[in-house]
Amino acid sequence: MGKDLRRVGKLLLLFLAAGTLVAAAETPDGAAANAGDDANSVAQVRNERGWEYGPFVNWGTGAGARSDYKFLWSGFELGKVLTPVLHAGFMTGQFEFAGNIMPLWQAYTPPPHEEQFTCQTLNGQMVSCLLPAGGGTFRGVGLTPVIFRWNFLTRSKRIQPWLQAAGGLIYTTHKFPPNLLSNPSEGIDGGTSVWNFSPQGGGGVHIFLRPKRSIDINVNGVHISSASLGDRNPGVNGSVQVQVGYTFWK
Repeated sequence: MGKDLRRVGKLLLLFLAAGTLVAAAETPDGAAANAGDDANSVAQVRNERGWEYGPFVNWGTGAGARSDYKFLWSGFELGKVLTPVLHAGFMTGQFEFAGNIMPLWQAYTPPPHEEQFTCQTLNGQMVSCLLPAGGGTFRGVGLTPVIFRWNFLTRSKRIQPWLQAAGGLIYTTHKFPPNLLSNPSEGIDGGTSVWNFSPQGGGGVHIFLRPKRSIDINVNGVHISSASLGDRNPGVNGSVQVQVGYTFWK
């Protein structure tokens, strides 16, 4: 699992580094930026420091021990650019605060099955036992109320790269992720939780098709954990999520 997680980490770092290098290579000097601001979509939304909103769809896959997990999410995102351009060398850019809601949240896991485990009986004896493990499709809703986004200053008229960190909450109609089903006779309670948290980070780009309209593509590394709200907390230690959206700017 460690090797798979390192691969996920390297992929995210490569994506983020590429976005940072694009921004650094295209960062305009002050005079050039001001002279061309009225002629490009990126400068327009940068100067207006307005709102962005729009729908998105997300597809992802688990990593490591959860590599057979797949995810499908869809929802609506709202954000607001809060600051003027803050100069910090190659990190020069603007801070944006955003959030999203996902009425569609689904996770696809292996179907229910039986697994061989070493169990401890109520009298302390260790025995081999075949126990049912849960699985299948899990449905719910998601909320990401905190997205901290850094929009890089760029010379491009159509492409706006960013980095972000976020935290969210997930509710599923059944306890997620699937685990051992409860077996009181063996002293086992396999319950996880219908509530999970989703700390995450990644980066992406707005690609402007015309003024105040953009297609957005971003890649996030997402961790899913109940923070031990349930009896067990196996979690999803790592997943890679690819999100595509369409944004309106006001």
